[in-house]
Amino acid sequence: MKFYLSIFITIGIVFPTFAQTYEFSRLDTLRGTITPERAWWDLAFYDLNVRFNPKDSTLKGSNQVYYKVLKSAQVLQIDLQRPMQINRIEQDGRSLTYTQDGDAYFVQLQKSQVPNHQESLTVYYEGKPHVARRAPWDGGFVFSKDKAGQPYIATACQGLGASSWWPNKDHPYDEPDSMNITVTVPQPLMDVSNGRLIKTTENSDGTRTFQWKVVNPINNYGVNLNIANYTHWSETYQGLKGPLALNYYVLPEHLELAKKQFQQVPMMLKAFEYWFGPYPFYEDGYKLVEVPYLGMEHQSSVTYGNGFRNGYLGRDLSTTGWGLKWDFIIVHESGHEWFANSITNYDVADMWIHESFTNYSESLFTEYYFGKEAGAAYVIGCRKLIKNDRPVVGIHNLNYSGSGDMYYKGGNLLHMIRQIVNNDERWHQMLLGINKTFYHKTVTGTQVENFISQSLNLKLAKVFEQYLHDIRIPVFTYEFKNNELVYRWENCVSKFDMPIKVKIDDQEIVLKPTDQWQKLNKIKPNSTVTVDINYYVNSKNITKS
Repeated sequence: MKFYLSIFITIGIVFPTFAQTYEFSRLDTLRGTITPERAWWDLAFYDLNVRFNPKDSTLKGSNQVYYKVLKSAQVLQIDLQRPMQINRIEQDGRSLTYTQDGDAYFVQLQKSQVPNHQESLTVYYEGKPHVARRAPWDGGFVFSKDKAGQPYIATACQGLGASSWWPNKDHPYDEPDSMNITVTVPQPLMDVSNGRLIKTTENSDGTRTFQWKVVNPINNYGVNLNIANYTHWSETYQGLKGPLALNYYVLPEHLELAKKQFQQVPMMLKAFEYWFGPYPFYEDGYKLVEVPYLGMEHQSSVTYGNGFRNGYLGRDLSTTGWGLKWDFIIVHESGHEWFANSITNYDVADMWIHESFTNYSESLFTEYYFGKEAGAAYVIGCRKLIKNDRPVVGIHNLNYSGSGDMYYKGGNLLHMIRQIVNNDERWHQMLLGINKTFYHKTVTGTQVENFISQSLNLKLAKVFEQYLHDIRIPVFTYEFKNNELVYRWENCVSKFDMPIKVKIDDQEIVLKPTDQWQKLNKIKPNSTVTVDINYYVNSKNITKS
C-alpha cells in the first residue's frame, strides 16, 4: 500500500494544441489505473447476490470474488462507490481488515497468496445506490412506475461505473470468465439480468429470487438489474452457430407494440452476423428488455426505451431519411454486443473502439437492407453532429474517455478507411477478422489500429493520429499553375499522408498528398476539382484569380 496515493493530489494536464486543461484527483488515479493492488490477481468468477427493496430503494447483498493469484501480494483493491458501504469482507470464513480511500477499499489478506492458486473473498455490502438524473448519460439506478403503479426500476452505469451499486474490480482491463447474478425482489415483480435464467424461487416472505448465469466473460458495466412486473415472450433465431434463444421482456401495457417493433431483432442479427460474424454470446442468449430510460448495451440483456418507434426517439440523426427505416436502439445497442461486450476497451480512454465501430454498424445495417449508397448517405449525414471539441481518444490511466465525437467522427473515420482500401471484400474480411482475433478480449486502441492497418495492408498511422488524437479537419489545398495541379494537406498533423479520391472534371483519380507540395502535370487551368464526399475533409482552391 505504499503506492503513490499521497502524492497525486491533483493533476493538471494541458494540451496546448487544443487550449484545454483537465484537472484530475487522486481518486481518478485510483479508479483509472491498474494499481499494484489490482495487478497481482486475475478475475475468474463473480457470484453476486442482491436483495432489493423498492419501498426504501435500498440494496443489500454480497459478492464472492474468485481470482487467480498471478504473483505474491497481501493487499487487494475492491471498489464500491459512496453512498454504498461495505460491512465486512471474509476469506475462508475469516473476517479481514481493510481501509477505505474514497471509493476504493484496500483489503489486508491474512492467508498467503500463492502464485497460480485460485482464491476467493466475499464482500458484504448495503446502502442506497446513486440515482441517475439523466440515464444512461448520468448513470445509476432509474426509478419509475408502470401503468398499474408497480415499481419499474433499472440500472445504467457505464460512465459512472459498476461499483456504483456492487463491489467489484472496477477497471475494464480485467473481466471474470463467468458470473452468477442472484436477485431477490418483492412479488409480483421480477428481475431480468444477464445470461440465462437458471432458477426462480418463491420465498415465504413474499419475495422472489431469480438466479441468472453468465457463462462468457462479461464487462462489469454490462451487468444489470431490471425490475418490473414484466410480461415475457421468446423465439428462436437460426444463426451462424445454430439456434439462438431470443427473450423479450416488456411492461404489460406495451406488449402489442413491442411484439411488432421487436420483429427487427432477427433482422439486426442477420445483418450483423453477416458483417461481423456470429453473435458473441450464443450460450447466454439474447434479451431485449424494456426500461424507463433510452437504452444501453448490457451484455446479453440489451435494454430498450425508444418508445417502439423507428429512428432515435422518432428522429433520424442523419436527416437523410434512412435513419427512420429502423429502430436506433435495437440496432445500435445490439451492435455493442460485438464492439463493447465481446471486444472491450482495455482503458476507457479508448472507448472509441466501442462507439466508433457501433456507430458504423448503423451504416452497415442500412447498407445490408437498403444498399451501399444508402449506408454511405447515412454515415455522411451524421457528420453535422461532429463537434471537434476535443480528441476522440481520452487520457489513459485516469478513467477519462474522449470526446463524444467517438460516435460520428469515429464512424466516418471507418467509412473513410473503407474508401482508402477500395476493396469491399478485403474490408469485410477485416471486420470478420477483428471480431475473430479479439473475441471476448480486452484490447487497447493501438492494438485495434495495428490490426486494421495490417489486415488491410495500409499505412494508417497518420490517419489514426489525425482523426483520433487531433481535432482539426484536414484541408486538401490545391492551386493551378500553368498546366499543373499543385496540392498538399494543410491543417493537419505533421507528415499526414492520407490518399484521397478526387474528380478532375469528369475523371476520377486517387491522389496521395502529404503535408508537402506535390504536382500533377497536364491539367487544364480551368478544371473543376471535386473531393469525394466519402472523405471527411475540407478542400480549398488557392489559385490566384
